[in-house]
Amino acid sequence: MDFLVGTFYTPKLFTLRFTPSKDTSKCKLDVQHTSEAIGGHSWLSLSADKTRLYTTVWASPPAVASYRIEPDHTLTFLNSQPVRAMSGYVCSSPTTLYSAGGPTGEVFSLAPDGSIGPFIQTLEFRDQGGSENDGARSGVKHGDFGGLRHGAHSVDLSASGNQLFIADIGHNCVWSYNVSSTSQQPGKLENRQKWTASRENDGPRHTWPHPNGKILYSVQEHSCYVDTLSISNKTSLNLISGARIIPRNKDEKNYWADEVRLSRPASGPPRYLYTSTRGLEKETKGYVAVFGLDENGLVQGEAFDIFETATSGGIANAIEPAPMVEGQEAEYLAMTDSQEGYVFMLAFDGKQITEIARTQLIGEDGKTLAAATAVWL
Repeated sequence: MDFLVGTFYTPKLFTLRFTPSKDTSKCKLDVQHTSEAIGGHSWLSLSADKTRLYTTVWASPPAVASYRIEPDHTLTFLNSQPVRAMSGYVCSSPTTLYSAGGPTGEVFSLAPDGSIGPFIQTLEFRDQGGSENDGARSGVKHGDFGGLRHGAHSVDLSASGNQLFIADIGHNCVWSYNVSSTSQQPGKLENRQKWTASRENDGPRHTWPHPNGKILYSVQEHSCYVDTLSISNKTSLNLISGARIIPRNKDEKNYWADEVRLSRPASGPPRYLYTSTRGLEKETKGYVAVFGLDENGLVQGEAFDIFETATSGGIANAIEPAPMVEGQEAEYLAMTDSQEGYVFMLAFDGKQITEIARTQLIGEDGKTLAAATAVWL
């Protein structure tokens, strides 16, 4: 089972191979290939057919980029396009690439070869008529990342591709859009609506849609909650429930929540919801929490397990569930760590999460590299 990993600061992309086993002591994780990149790629997103990779580019000036995935799972650079502010996240439909980061976002068409085509639309997230620093937070641990710590941070399409959601930390909200299906402007966003988070200190960071099209999950960076939201046909969102994703005896001020993802069963609806949280200080370890879901995507009670990670996670601790392995009951997750450059493999057996393998990303100079995010091939 191969997957790709990017870094925050190094112009390299890594292909890793996970070899599962029912005897977890025999699971293996190795770096198979290293491909040249054009910058640090903090976020990776695959095309639906997994032949193209789209990335953020942490460089000056900021950009988004596309790569072709070769049969041996190495990568070949296709092209890049500039964006106004550092992008935190990209996603794509067959015709369109979406990016969001800090005060702005962009919509691009995709060329027939999968490269990034002409610019379509700019998205603005600053308060209309407000100051240039609306939502800004000074003195935050780990820095501000060009406005990502107090602005728009993610962009995700619904399973049908006709709705799009952007979590905005600084405005304490999730923006929702309809995606145009007209032949004149396919992919253009319209009918923007705003869902304000339920707690003043939430800070929505990432969202993730359920495949049924009726549920959206929102992970809150500051309050360390994950909220379950209902989606209407007109993209309006409403809170159904919320669940804390760190232990009850921990102070959320010492953490910053990171990721929310669904399990990937071979058939049927997702059974589990996974979230991850980072420690703000190097000495404060992060967590991965897992919740049960009913067939409609509603969270069922408290977390099955809240697993303490090996490090704080640095600015990563991002999780990505693997496709279900035939003949095995355990579910697997890749987790990236920027603090020590580790990529971990975690397993969930229906009761608890365990670490089953790890490897470390090392540069040519022998120094560890800041692992960012992973996507499964």
